[in-house]
Amino acid sequence: MSASSEHPADRPQPERAERDEDFPIEGRLMALDYGTKRIGVAVSTPEWTIASPIETLTRTTDVRDAARLRQLAADYGIVGIVVGLPLHMGGEEGETARHAREFGRWAAEATELPVRFHDERLSTSIAEEHLLAADLSRKKRKARLDKLAAQILLQSFLEAARRRGSGR
Repeated sequence: MSASSEHPADRPQPERAERDEDFPIEGRLMALDYGTKRIGVAVSTPEWTIASPIETLTRTTDVRDAARLRQLAADYGIVGIVVGLPLHMGGEEGETARHAREFGRWAAEATELPVRFHDERLSTSIAEEHLLAADLSRKKRKARLDKLAAQILLQSFLEAARRRGSGR
C-alpha cells in the first residue's frame, strides 16, 4: 500500500514541529539532508519557487554544527527548516528515519526555527544520477552529492506545497 493510499487514521500524528500552524507559508526555507558524517544544505527563494544547493557541512561537534546552522539561517534570512525523512519504499519509517527525526528536533532547538519533515526517498539516487550524467570525477561527485540531494529534497517540498495551494 502506498503512503498516499493509507487511511489518515493509520498515519503517525505529526510532532509539534511538523504542525501546519507552526510553519511559515512564505520566506526562505533551508533544507537539510541529514547524514551522520555530512549534512547537505540548500535554500529556497523567498517565494518558494526555486531551491539552490548551498554547501555540504562536514559534521564535527554539536556545538560547531549548531553554530554553522545558526549562521546559515541568519545569512540567508531563513524562516523554517525542511529535514529529509528517509522512508522505506513502502512509506514506513525505520531506524534511519528515527535518527533523522532526532536530528530535526536538535536542529529546531539549535536554530530556534520550526522544522518540517519531508519524504526524501530517492533524492540521493537522483542526485547521483545527475552527477554521473555531468561526467564529474568521483571526488567532485562526492563533494557535491549531499548539497544536491538537499536541493532535490527542498524542490520536492516546494512543489508539494504548490500542489496543495499554499505553504501548508
